Amino acid sequence: MPGPPTRRQLAALVDHTLLKPEATAADVAALVGEAAGLGVYAVCVSPSMVPAALGAGDVRIAAVTGFPSGKHLSAVKALEAAQAVASGAVEIDMVIDIGAALAGDLDAVRSDIEAVRAATAGAVLKVIVESAVLLDRAGEHLLRAVCRVAEGAGADFVKTSTGFHPAGGATVAAVALMADTVGGRLGVKASGGIRTAAGAIDMLRAGATRLGLSGTRSVLDGLSPD
Repeated sequence: MPGPPTRRQLAALVDHTLLKPEATAADVAALVGEAAGLGVYAVCVSPSMVPAALGAGDVRIAAVTGFPSGKHLSAVKALEAAQAVASGAVEIDMVIDIGAALAGDLDAVRSDIEAVRAATAGAVLKVIVESAVLLDRAGEHLLRAVCRVAEGAGADFVKTSTGFHPAGGATVAAVALMADTVGGRLGVKASGGIRTAAGAIDMLRAGATRLGLSGTRSVLDGLSPD
């Protein structure tokens, strides 16, 4: 991007996120109210919290599936995603089976994604690849391969991380590699550990087209108003 985004421009790329297991319906309602005031693109919540988000206001809702481990059966991920969409989610952020990817079983990764894709026709599908794990354990080649598998399986985005794995969240290097691999054909969502305006801008410059933030207000406060 030619220059730093304004507060409004960056907000329009944010999934304002609340995925803590202790989150209540009241917490989700507060998230939705804050999202409206901040002008974000969407809120991202747990699938059981979609009705609470929908009931709290007019907001675009993303829900996670197979979160955070990715070790759920594909049929369970597909059902969870389908029910989230039926409840009002318009985007699904699914976690792949990281172990299958590390073991080189990309056919299993592909079929996992395809199962969720088939169950959520019409919804935007983001595929969480835990980029820090793949890069640390297997290197650049596997991260690229998993991104290509996601594209072939019908994903709309590849996403760096859940933000819950101890290996870490988004990095500029991972985002750049993912963006280079999908070549603009898919979006790239940077998520996990982005806490400052400078960090968010770095992700956008590396090729991110969406940001997952839980501390959205503090990030936006570091930007100039429109």
